[in-house]
Amino acid sequence: SKMYKVYTKPADMFWELFSGKQRYKEFWALNDVSFEVRLGQVVGVMGRNGAGKSTLLKIITGTLDKTAGEIQVQGRISSILELGTGFNIEYSGRDNIYLGGLMVGLTRDEIRQKVDWIIEFSELQDFIDQPFKTYSTGMQARLTFATAVCIDPDILIIDEALAVGDARFQRKSFSQIEKFRKMGHTILLVSHDINTISTFCDYAILLENGRIFDQGQPYRIGQVYYKMLFSQDTDKALIETASVDIEDLAN
Repeated sequence: SKMYKVYTKPADMFWELFSGKQRYKEFWALNDVSFEVRLGQVVGVMGRNGAGKSTLLKIITGTLDKTAGEIQVQGRISSILELGTGFNIEYSGRDNIYLGGLMVGLTRDEIRQKVDWIIEFSELQDFIDQPFKTYSTGMQARLTFATAVCIDPDILIIDEALAVGDARFQRKSFSQIEKFRKMGHTILLVSHDINTISTFCDYAILLENGRIFDQGQPYRIGQVYYKMLFSQDTDKALIETASVDIEDLAN
């Protein structure tokens, strides 16, 4: 579970400290979320904006602290949570490769051996020595993804970062993800795209208002998700029994 303290105005924080009385409202971004991911499993996480997907992945990765509960992780994690996470916008792309590699636990010698592969995969040979802040979002996505996957992680976590890339690079990236899958690595993938979840995932989790709304076979969860998007009801039973198919929604 993850709770944020929401204050009406900044002064309330001071008066709370002075008076000892609570002056904040509780906002539970995650509330009693529990699941298990097996070795080599590819799990998709879906949900509307604000459902708690990114918060969940940040807690698993270790970049955000939980309010309650326990996280157990076995293996080395590499994550793409936001474009350029951990990168310095003033540094060049090449410098950021070293920075990103050090952050995921590689030595300088290990990074040096992988630099050429990262540059080639990202297709940024002509721009690699330019400041990261001059890169387009697509270019940032390329370098972020290439740096994250170069370490051959046990667990790869991707939070919608590939959505900004062009179709060609997305296809190239998903080919790399498929390679990880065949090698038996564990993957957590956040996406709003039902086709992506159905194609690459063995299992899917649907979040709503910080809780697990449903979980199970990816295609079925995708149907529930689309019905949720186009329904005024948030009741699970009503959504699951709604006489709406994905094909109808597409039309």
